[in-house]
Amino acid sequence: MEVRSPFDGSLIATVAVAGDAEIERALSTAYALFRDRSAWLPPARRIEILRKAARLMEERAESLALEAAREGGKPLLDSRVEVARAIDGVQLCVDALRTEGGHVVPMDINSASARRVAFTHREPIGVVVAVSAFNHPLNLIVHQVGPAIAAGCPSIVKPAGDTPLSCLRFVEILHEAGLPQAWCQALVIDDTALATRLVADRRVGFLSFIGSARVGWMLRSKLAPGARCALEHGGVAPVLVAEDADLDAALPKLVKGGFYHAGQVCVSVQRVYAHRSICDNLARRLADEARKLKVGDPLSAETEVGPLIRPQEVERVHAWVREAVDGGATLLCGGKPISSSCYEPTVLLEPPPDSKVSTEEVFGPVICVYAYDELDEAIARANALPVAFQAAVFTRSLSTSMHAYARLDASAVMVNDHTAFRVDWMPFAGLRESGLGVGGIPHTFRDMQTEKLFVGPLP
Repeated sequence: MEVRSPFDGSLIATVAVAGDAEIERALSTAYALFRDRSAWLPPARRIEILRKAARLMEERAESLALEAAREGGKPLLDSRVEVARAIDGVQLCVDALRTEGGHVVPMDINSASARRVAFTHREPIGVVVAVSAFNHPLNLIVHQVGPAIAAGCPSIVKPAGDTPLSCLRFVEILHEAGLPQAWCQALVIDDTALATRLVADRRVGFLSFIGSARVGWMLRSKLAPGARCALEHGGVAPVLVAEDADLDAALPKLVKGGFYHAGQVCVSVQRVYAHRSICDNLARRLADEARKLKVGDPLSAETEVGPLIRPQEVERVHAWVREAVDGGATLLCGGKPISSSCYEPTVLLEPPPDSKVSTEEVFGPVICVYAYDELDEAIARANALPVAFQAAVFTRSLSTSMHAYARLDASAVMVNDHTAFRVDWMPFAGLRESGLGVGGIPHTFRDMQTEKLFVGPLP
């Protein structure tokens, strides 16, 4: 399969794709490892491997960032941050192994539990299959594969077809660091039926999926009985800007949260609800800042907004913007393709509430601004969609921030920061149609284990 630059279509590499035979070999190898307890890697060995992998990544950080920017289109300045996060993520896996354990269950507290002791011990859940997305081609893989290694699970990882190289590089680094090859196998699969077959196999103990809701919920329905999963999909992230908000502080954060990676982030700033008294001013200042952003080659150190992942995504985003404008939205900036791969950072004022940009995840460089009169009205509009992920509120008032926190349908509410804020140890979870389970490295580490209870007599 050819891997091409999303910016200019140039050929970067070719990679081998897996067929039936490769999938069966990977599954049988991984499952045999899991079933053979004598083959399990002891925690000390897992820590040693992960620490060495982090050191190797530090040594190769710039080449990893260049590769991620080239294949995924995220500007180099942001890809460098992604690599730094990925290295920290590997170290977080070590921390989880060192600090997370079982627990004591109280006994000897009534006649039924008299003269007994009970405690739990954690064991790997089984074979982990990780299906990943394109938008963070290295860090997402670390979030899915790193905890599997730490938990002691054999893993099979399927990277996004657009961005397989960063995944393959990370798996190579793990093997170089001492992880036996059978414990982490990467498969590039370009056939949906084959990918579904991999996920649905009865030997799979856990599915980690990052991608579209349509695919994720379909795959969940195919899981074998007993298999567990975590799904991370998208949202249409809402931001509340109160009348008392510090606009000078809010604007750069809204710009970053909306246009980071050309809006191709599951918690990108998309719907901004601003009090009517400040709405027009906020929207126009937001447009002024958006016009200043440098759009283009992700490998240039000056680029702030890179390409969309495929030309058809540029066409789709443009169609959605035109629909909103035709429906009455005011186009304050952007609104057209720059090339077949890049789209102008766009700000829309008052798009129709039933337009696609108001109701579906744009996954492109588009921010929509709406006026509200009462805060609870804005909260109701923010909560009106079947998706829910991260949200934000800008205000100088503690009571306003707490009011919004208590009433917004979201797994996280950022105060005076954008919706795309994340550190890799915090819980990260889509609600309703936006996902299932909780991401974040220590949370994933726990998901990929089972707790086994010991109950015995006191001597």
